[in-house]
Amino acid sequence: MAHEFLTNLSDRRILLGVSGGISAFKAVALTSMLVQSKAQVEVILTRAAMKLVGPSSFQAFTGRQVKTHTFVSPEEVRSNHIQLAQWAQLFVVVPATANTLGALAHGLGNNLLTCTALAVQCPILLAPAMNSAMWANRIVQDNVRRLKEFGFQFIGPAEGVLACGTTGPGRMEEPEEIYLKIVDLLKR
Repeated sequence: MAHEFLTNLSDRRILLGVSGGISAFKAVALTSMLVQSKAQVEVILTRAAMKLVGPSSFQAFTGRQVKTHTFVSPEEVRSNHIQLAQWAQLFVVVPATANTLGALAHGLGNNLLTCTALAVQCPILLAPAMNSAMWANRIVQDNVRRLKEFGFQFIGPAEGVLACGTTGPGRMEEPEEIYLKIVDLLKR
């Protein structure tokens, strides 16, 4: 599918973190758009994300091994999160679940995605996705406020029909909207 709005991102290095929300499947479409734009894309999948979408989908688009563990291999002491953090020009997390938002807001590096987010020096864009009641929860909203104060960028969530069958805020923005936000952030 050709997207007329695609921008040439050939000199850009984008790290895409995928956490375990049902909208993780949308991250595959976003990856496709970024690769069509000639961006270099590295993908991190959390353990929960791998239950919803497989690494092979991302590897097919990026031509790169998907990252899932903090350490490169059991035999090596080198850690993925530092290498990825130094490489990235923009870190995008889609979907950003309540769990991921909470970990980031409180400096917890409990998986490769959050460890890397703690080490990056580049902008971080979060695309939240969760049930409306979870999104409205005062704890989640406090975490969002904290993250904004720390300089994290947000897109969404949108309102609409959610996977649980309810309607309201909490739906992850569409890949095209996230892509446009990425281009905007990279232009700054």
